[in-house]
Amino acid sequence: VQLVESGGGLVQPGGSLRLSCATSGFVFGGYYMRWVRQAPGKEREWVARIKADGAGVTQYSDSVKGRFAVSRDYRSNTVYLQMNNLKPEDTAVYYCTVEIAGRDYWGQGTQVTVSS
Repeated sequence: VQLVESGGGLVQPGGSLRLSCATSGFVFGGYYMRWVRQAPGKEREWVARIKADGAGVTQYSDSVKGRFAVSRDYRSNTVYLQMNNLKPEDTAVYYCTVEIAGRDYWGQGTQVTVSS
């Protein structure tokens, strides 16, 4: 299983970023995909997840609801996180994760910094 995140960077408050997570090594269409973030000195925080069905059912944490949108592309086996109206408190390393047979797999993460 491989998960490779990209798209992070430095953005001003109110700006947008789109994170990507390229996946391989498992049946992409068979599992929930999740985004989790970790800010310096803080616990990991679940951000969003998307169900493995054609309807693309999604769920979000209260801290990002209405600003972030998760999606997945079954042709490229990629999951995305569109982040709008970013705030300084969104600064963190963002990871995509998948649970397969009771084991969590993680990418290497991508840094998002929101600062003026």
